[in-house]
Amino acid sequence: MGMQKARLAGKALIVVGAGTGIGAATVERLCGEGARVCVADIDLAAAQAVAARMADAGYQAFAVPVDIADEASVNGAFAAAVERLGRLDGAHINAADMRTIFADSDALGIDLAVFDRTIAVNLRGHLLCTRAALPHLLAAGGGALVYTSSAAGDAGEPERPAYAMAKSGLNALMRHVASRWGKEGITANAVAPGFVMTPELIAGGQVPPDWIAQCIAQTRSTRLGKVEDIAGVVAMLLSEDGRWINGQVLHINGGTLMH
Repeated sequence: MGMQKARLAGKALIVVGAGTGIGAATVERLCGEGARVCVADIDLAAAQAVAARMADAGYQAFAVPVDIADEASVNGAFAAAVERLGRLDGAHINAADMRTIFADSDALGIDLAVFDRTIAVNLRGHLLCTRAALPHLLAAGGGALVYTSSAAGDAGEPERPAYAMAKSGLNALMRHVASRWGKEGITANAVAPGFVMTPELIAGGQVPPDWIAQCIAQTRSTRLGKVEDIAGVVAMLLSEDGRWINGQVLHINGGTLMH
């Protein structure tokens, strides 16, 4: 985790949806680059495990619970982060309800409860996080917001309409924030991962090898994504290296979708 260049030294950051997968890897990368990190997740035990692992490695990290579908929970998590950190320099909003994606069929067949839940978490929840983060970033003189989007927002697929609609809306929110507050020192960008083999997927063994091979065949790469691929780009966007990148969706997918 140690970085030769501590470009995030002293930065006060929060990662929402940080208990597992891309979020957990991002916490590790941010800590390794010198940041102080609030680890926020609906699964507090998972967040605490990530924070404890960072603390054991000598980094500054702590956990808070957050449910991004609940406004009071979101506001409480950001308030707790700023109380501990003293200020806020950036946030990675990475949370999503991936359970609903398996019931996200098509525009005719989707249960509206699935649609409502998808929008509540994957879109409205990101607006709540934005509203909670922005005043603190502005008070600090500027800062960075990084959202986790998806290629689904651009690809045009025969299934998952609610998920794709939420991600398209998230991209619009991101561009709005960059446009409205860019002159006040705010950058807002999104990372759009392709298929990433998270540690949880690897450990669970639930992804069939033939399906992995099929996915690799659709890329312009020799492999599928790793959580570290996404974490590295998020770290860059939260650092001074990303200060002249604003209002962009960065597709990180091995060339599956060229945009």
